[in-house]
Amino acid sequence: MSAQHPARTTETADSEYEDLIGQWSDLEAALAMVLARPRSVQDFAPKLRQCDRWLQDLVAHDIDAALYLMFQLASTSTVGYSAAHALVCATLCHILAQELELPAQERDSLVRAAFTMNIAMTALQDELAQQREPLTPEQRAAVNRHPQAGQDLLEELHISDELWLDVVAQHHQPQPENVALAGLSAQDRLARILATIDRYAAMISPRKSREGRSATDSVRAIVGQDSSLRDEVGLTLVRAVGLCPPGTFVRLDNAETAIVLRRSERANLPLVASVLDAKGQALPTPRLYHTVRGQPRIQSALARSAVTVELPQRAMVRLGLFAAHRS
Repeated sequence: MSAQHPARTTETADSEYEDLIGQWSDLEAALAMVLARPRSVQDFAPKLRQCDRWLQDLVAHDIDAALYLMFQLASTSTVGYSAAHALVCATLCHILAQELELPAQERDSLVRAAFTMNIAMTALQDELAQQREPLTPEQRAAVNRHPQAGQDLLEELHISDELWLDVVAQHHQPQPENVALAGLSAQDRLARILATIDRYAAMISPRKSREGRSATDSVRAIVGQDSSLRDEVGLTLVRAVGLCPPGTFVRLDNAETAIVLRRSERANLPLVASVLDAKGQALPTPRLYHTVRGQPRIQSALARSAVTVELPQRAMVRLGLFAAHRS
């Protein structure tokens, strides 16, 4: 729900958002089970389509809450890196498909490819996220062959959507970024979108071998500094979720550390809640700031690893909702 429904009671909103957060956790767990042992899943395709419908319903319910929970998930998942990464990528692909006004068939193929692009290396991807050492030759070989192996496995699981299969097989192949998306074939267009989202989500997610980047650093690395080479997908991503999306941390120009709760009518002036004071001490109660109204402003984005405070997620999602209702 969003700010269009101010008449709902606090109790109703509390109940709905408690349920919403539980549903995101349940979706992540269900997806993890499907991806971990796909050959053991009865009716693989219907179960994956069910995950897709679940995702669509949750994003439609409240896109800001979806973004908040998704970006927090990217840095704090407990079910394994591979499933969390797949859910983050699928969510962002769904949002970008809406922003780019993709046909329904392309949207479906794109999101389902995002769910399954690493299906042939789920266990290895979880292992690599915990590994500090460089990849072994065997691991490198498995990583290099996983797009084609993923396509083969999906065919074995009776997936017949050729576009979905092609995008999984091609999601690591170089795509020309100086060609407009509209000028590409459907499979090249979707593979380029997925490849960009895959890189972005990987950058913001921490692993044992490195800390995650801030969302701003990640999207700047993708978009590029040369205006003649700026990636259309990256620019659409910024337009859709902002340089500092809900669920990411920022440093304010009053030296406080805040978490972004919701977007505003201005893409990069969101609603934030300070959680650490200027000395880095946890605040007993978060301080809400509508940065679109003026001071304080966001000074910089922060990687999750730079913030040690643990947040009560249900309370933070509700706080963002109620602040949006009062604005």
